[in-house]
Amino acid sequence: MIAMRTLDKTRPGVAAQAVGIAQGALDKAAEYASTRVQFGKRIGEFQAVEHMLADMATQVEAARSLVYSVARTIDAGEPNITKASSMAKLFASDVAMKVTCDAVQIFGGYGYMRDYPVEKMMRDAKITQIYEGTNQIQRSIIGSAVLKEAARRK
Repeated sequence: MIAMRTLDKTRPGVAAQAVGIAQGALDKAAEYASTRVQFGKRIGEFQAVEHMLADMATQVEAARSLVYSVARTIDAGEPNITKASSMAKLFASDVAMKVTCDAVQIFGGYGYMRDYPVEKMMRDAKITQIYEGTNQIQRSIIGSAVLKEAARRK
């Protein structure tokens, strides 16, 4: 029981780490897209890349908001933070993985090379889906909490 309560308070830290990784990847991808020229124009001017960056920015901001929300809940001394904590860790780490993969895509072949930072960011994002409880475990925790809440409403 003590270990589970500890995880409730450490998972938002993993979520915050994931948001930082995702933000870093977004920043690097936007910088690269604004300077890399293909077919006579910056790749950021291509609508497909623009849309990728828009989705990445939106996902990072949504993850950040969820992390801030659970942090406020913890700071307020709420006793039952398990679901919120697991949701923040799950969502933020999945966003980090998606955003870093998209950043690698924007960099093209360079994104996969160790000479560019997004390759390491993608590897770092992956571990956030694993430690402090895998994302599959987070889904079980969240699903169980949702079912308990529904049963109480009957």
